[in-house]
Amino acid sequence: MRALRHDSGWWTPVLTLVSAAACLTVYYGVPLPRDGDPGPAQLVVFVAGLVLLCAVLTVQVRRQVRAGHEPSVRVQSVVGLLLPLVAFFAATYYVMADDFVGIATRTDALYFAVVTLGTVGYGDVHPTGELAKVVTMVQIVLDLLVVGVLVSVATGRVRARAERRAVAGARGGAHDEIPGSGPRAP
Repeated sequence: MRALRHDSGWWTPVLTLVSAAACLTVYYGVPLPRDGDPGPAQLVVFVAGLVLLCAVLTVQVRRQVRAGHEPSVRVQSVVGLLLPLVAFFAATYYVMADDFVGIATRTDALYFAVVTLGTVGYGDVHPTGELAKVVTMVQIVLDLLVVGVLVSVATGRVRARAERRAVAGARGGAHDEIPGSGPRAP
């Protein structure tokens, strides 16, 4: 099997999927006060997920340092920040489940964290306690900041791509923009 090059177009989605898997493994594996005493299997899953998450974060940091201003790496870094943020708030909501209507399981808490990120708010799960409302507002503000950064990075990526195409078009080599089709414009 051929190794996936770090500058491959597939590297970003693969790393994002591995990051998501690591976050979910840690989220569902971490022993929380509502769970009672953690069993040995839960501790093993948690440690494995934590090791995987640390490895993925290490790869992301190395990639960011090596890539400089490469836009795809910045997009992946923002997504890499968003996943643990959602898992953190989901764990917080699960621990505070008594201050919410509709949170009985970890999946309920993760659902609420994702719905809050998406600014959808179906109304089936909602905070009732003051602290729960404050935590939810903090998540909303942080989510809006991260989404704003993601939009900014994506806009910068589109702008850079358009500039490269304009330069390539001016030189008469419009195909230089397509990855893997030949040399890139400087």
